[in-house]
Amino acid sequence: MIATRDTSQRRLQISELVRQHGSVQVAALAQRFGVSMQTVRKDLRYLTERGVMARAYGGAIDSGVVGGTPTEPPYEAKRTVFLDEKRRIGQRAAALVKAGDTIAIDSGTTAIQLAEAMPNIEVTVVTNDFGVLTALTSKSNINIVMLGGELRRKNMAFYGGLTVEALGALHVDMLFLGVDGFDLERGITTHYEPEAMLNRKMVEAARMVVAISDSSKFGKICLHRIIPVSDLNVLITDTNAPEEIRQASHQLGFELLLA
Repeated sequence: MIATRDTSQRRLQISELVRQHGSVQVAALAQRFGVSMQTVRKDLRYLTERGVMARAYGGAIDSGVVGGTPTEPPYEAKRTVFLDEKRRIGQRAAALVKAGDTIAIDSGTTAIQLAEAMPNIEVTVVTNDFGVLTALTSKSNINIVMLGGELRRKNMAFYGGLTVEALGALHVDMLFLGVDGFDLERGITTHYEPEAMLNRKMVEAARMVVAISDSSKFGKICLHRIIPVSDLNVLITDTNAPEEIRQASHQLGFELLLA
């Protein structure tokens, strides 16, 4: 009787975690509840069969995501959540940049932390993000190329045909790619279709693709796919990255840097 009650309580708590965070990971749940990963997989299978969630590689996602898109958080909320992790990731990413490099910085709150951590050295930065522009303006040695287009106030970045067209003649050493969703099977995804289109163009222009993402994005799937995870050269994330991500870095051939 006690075991049954414990199982029911655990499954109830897992359901609540999925509703709160949009996704869960097997390894993290096993550690949280002190049970085996096999037990967690049984719990997820049980909840999936009842429509509470949908299975994803290494975990599960909110069933409301399937066939649609999770709600995009407000801009100000995104700027403050996981701020310490984003700062560390931004600092680790900035350390990869050398004098003489030409880099592209995608939009996003982690991208802003990268821009703030950038040393004032002679590099060229291509971006479509207003926050990145603001963070770099005072750094006089950095040459800034701002991609034009229509301002999307929901994330304070520029998109559209003009933005994509401006990238056509550009080549960069590194692209620092922000992430809304990161799933090993379904790839790197975003909420906004014009952003996905622009990001794919950025990937084409870059010699090296570096994803910058805090660990809350793992297992999340948004509607619009940018690239498969196997197209990454480097992933920079925080030390809470699940074991599946660490294993995937070897299997899929990208370098994993923990901040």
